[in-house]
Amino acid sequence: MNPVEVVRGEGPLVLGLPHTGTWLPEAIRAKLNARGRILADTDWHIERLYDGLLPNVTTVRATFHRYVIDANRGPDDASLYPGQNTTGLVPVTDFDGEPIWIEEPDAAEIARRKAEFHAPYHAALAAEIDRVKATHGVAILYDCHSIRSHIPFLFEGILRDFNIGTNSGASCDPRIEAATFDLCAASGRTHVLNGRFKGGWTTRHYGQPKDGVHAIQMELAQSTHLAAEAPPFAYDEQKAAALRLTLGAILAKLAALAPELKA
Repeated sequence: MNPVEVVRGEGPLVLGLPHTGTWLPEAIRAKLNARGRILADTDWHIERLYDGLLPNVTTVRATFHRYVIDANRGPDDASLYPGQNTTGLVPVTDFDGEPIWIEEPDAAEIARRKAEFHAPYHAALAAEIDRVKATHGVAILYDCHSIRSHIPFLFEGILRDFNIGTNSGASCDPRIEAATFDLCAASGRTHVLNGRFKGGWTTRHYGQPKDGVHAIQMELAQSTHLAAEAPPFAYDEQKAAALRLTLGAILAKLAALAPELKA
């Protein structure tokens, strides 16, 4: 299977989907324990949630699971949140801090996965950002994520519905940040800007406003669109329909802002 799927659009937005994939090569699956094989930390149904919300949008989606390698971590495996519990480039635990491997990958295996999975995803993402920027003079990367709303190992309490990350304002023009925040607020749902999730490596790496590339991460609580945050992690059509109204408005607003962002 190809490690990355690209759907090209002619608009100024690129949607990154690094964590929706569930593909595990059999040799890797065989080394996961029973808990790991549940794949609980998937960004469940995010590709479905965003599908069709904006015409002419480009999507870049990793097909492999984050337990193979996490496409939203830097290749150097530096912690994105020093001092806080998190998972690494190739996770050895799930989000609850529980082991997921019968046999953990060694350094040689991690290097192989970087070359076969991580590098192709980012090569494709970088190429699409460059293509969009060449067409529009600017590119906006919107990185799509979701996570269970209650994970004591990672954060206290219940996560907000909308968790907007802009690397504390460094990864995008303030107008992108403000427009996204205002539309989340208008929805009446709980929301936060640069809270527990400030944007992963993708947002921080590609978001270079001075170079005409803006990046923002949206981390959704999975309670907003799943029937339950537990197996089988079923998509809830009614919940999702309401959420899609706000997400569609956000994407449309960012696309409309793009011409104003040209350097």
